[in-house]
Amino acid sequence: MDSELSGQQQDTLAKEPSLRLLFTALLLVMLLAALDQTIVSTALPTIVGELGGLDKLSWIVIAYTLASTVVVPLYGKFGDLYGRKLVLQISVVLFLAGSALCGLAQNMDQLVITRAIQGLGGGGLMVVSMAAIADVVPPAERGRYQGLFGGVFGLATVIGPLMGGFIVQHASWRWIFYINLPLGLFALLVIGAVLKPGGKRKQHEIDYLGAIYLTMALLGVTLFTSEGGTVREWSDPQLWCILAFGVVGLIGFIYEERLAWEPIIPLTLFGDRSFLLCSMIGFIIGMSLFGSVTFLPLYLQIVKEATPTQAGMQLLPLMGGLLLTSIISGRIISHTGKYRLFPITGTLLAVIGMALLTTISTASPTWHLYLFTCVMGMGLGMVMQVLVLAVQNTVSPDLMGVATSAVTLFRSVGGSIGVALFGAVFSQVLKTGLEKLLPEGAELPRSLNPDAIRHLPEAIHNDYLQAFGNAIHAAFLMAASLMVVAFALSWLIPEAPLKKTAKESKNGVSA
Repeated sequence: MDSELSGQQQDTLAKEPSLRLLFTALLLVMLLAALDQTIVSTALPTIVGELGGLDKLSWIVIAYTLASTVVVPLYGKFGDLYGRKLVLQISVVLFLAGSALCGLAQNMDQLVITRAIQGLGGGGLMVVSMAAIADVVPPAERGRYQGLFGGVFGLATVIGPLMGGFIVQHASWRWIFYINLPLGLFALLVIGAVLKPGGKRKQHEIDYLGAIYLTMALLGVTLFTSEGGTVREWSDPQLWCILAFGVVGLIGFIYEERLAWEPIIPLTLFGDRSFLLCSMIGFIIGMSLFGSVTFLPLYLQIVKEATPTQAGMQLLPLMGGLLLTSIISGRIISHTGKYRLFPITGTLLAVIGMALLTTISTASPTWHLYLFTCVMGMGLGMVMQVLVLAVQNTVSPDLMGVATSAVTLFRSVGGSIGVALFGAVFSQVLKTGLEKLLPEGAELPRSLNPDAIRHLPEAIHNDYLQAFGNAIHAAFLMAASLMVVAFALSWLIPEAPLKKTAKESKNGVSA
């Protein structure tokens, strides 16, 4: 009888126009926020060519990443205190204002500042949109919706650079930012019309000191991992001062959260087994996914001599696998009420896919890459949003936004650290390999420019590709090793029965 009732509830939700419209708007804002993490990468040379400021090039990416990462837990807390609707609307407006200002920037300093403004809004789009679904859909029926969120996140990760390259090639780089405006305004109108404001607490207190300490910690750690080995040498004392700044912030944050009346991230959450495990697994997935996938377009351009647009297209199997399993697993979870199997199976598939990618050589056919990345994507699609679902199912309703934002935060921080760490390993292995294979005094390009590498003398070019392949193998071997840890942790996730009702669902969506 219960299963029949659950099926009826699912059919009701699926047919309700207001929920479908709201969900479309939330997917759209999630896509915009995720895209802006990656879409600008292929436009960087064009932007620098017009605005100058080569020394500030990396800050176009870092400014957005830093700002969006820092505010994630704050948005989760504000959503719990003031209601998801108001906070989501503010974050959309802030994101659109930043996008418009980015398109109008006349120099590099202006662009960096406006990218930070855009990031302040973008951080809220992702976490509040996921928490808003938790307000209107009970956990037993939430799997299919969260699955689509996971698919959108994976889609943005893969197609962001492809879209950026296409826009730059056929229009101005400024349209990378202007394109957000009509889409964001549509989402804002739908959210205003369909999503009802939730009840807010009469008594509340914002932990501003905790927010300052958390900002210090995230700034220090993100700057350390972003600049280490790229902007600054690892031996640079200033780099380690930045890390010390972050460590002080982390210690201060932990101390403050023990005393605060309403902490930003209550330390009691870490006593919840599901939350702790899902946060750890999310951190590892962020490291492995962003750290390893970063090198695939480079591999395709240097080894397979693909153009940037072609390299983006050739990553579609990764996105397809992720999107497919994310949607299917969500529907199965909604039907069966069981979710524990998916993180276990997903992390195992991701390990297999990453391990297979270590066997890719310069002579390997491209379809091998398609197959192996598809396997990896299928594994990641089974895990990413199931972690959010598991946490939302176990925490109390008043901590829903905080818990959702915290899991998202760990994945984002893991991604930042993964890109820097894998980049350092890749660069060191490549440097060592070139020193062993190439004759002394051989001239090489100063950067990984595909055109310059392609025009090297044949003997040097072959040795370069061999060293490059070894470096790629090292990156994916490291990613596979990390995913083995995630696989082991996934066995410890408890299987809590999915709740059949959502406390706030009856007043979350207008009739």
